[in-house]
Amino acid sequence: MLVGSLMMAIAGSAAAQQPPRRPAAAPHSDQEQPAASEAPQRTTATYDDWVVQCETPPGSPPQKVCEMAQVTQLQGKNLPFSRIGIPRPVKGQPVKLIVQVPVNVSFVTNVRIRADDSDPGMAAPFARCLPSGCFAEFEVKDDTLKKFRAGSSAGKLSFADAGGHEVVVPLSFKGFVQAYDALLKE
Repeated sequence: MLVGSLMMAIAGSAAAQQPPRRPAAAPHSDQEQPAASEAPQRTTATYDDWVVQCETPPGSPPQKVCEMAQVTQLQGKNLPFSRIGIPRPVKGQPVKLIVQVPVNVSFVTNVRIRADDSDPGMAAPFARCLPSGCFAEFEVKDDTLKKFRAGSSAGKLSFADAGGHEVVVPLSFKGFVQAYDALLKE
């Protein structure tokens, strides 16, 4: 699933923007070089703390894949720490939210997202871990989507690290409404 591969690009966003490597042609080969139009087309738009990204890989028919995401950093660090993404909703299916955090996690405790301090939030277990991070998937109900739309910059993402210590990451909903509306239009 292409959306899943887009979610795995937490630390390698620059690498993810590189075209895939193709095997080098043998010297004196009659093979044609790939046309520039075979490279995926990408668009990015920023809405405060959220980014909407779309990619149209080459092929027929073209299938545009879009998501909105927020990457967080730990205070005093310049490297991405967590990533929260929402792939473009599929008509008739629930809205999905995917969280990616570093691999040093405990599977005993669920990942929790809260729109603000008074929100009990929603929780989900980790679904899988890969070298690029551990992932949890949420189904976002309409009432939760309304909380996100009304949210401010005081949301929270929390989980337990491998030592059982709670890790709390600030989550901003600033720009969420505009990003989500733009995602729906893609």
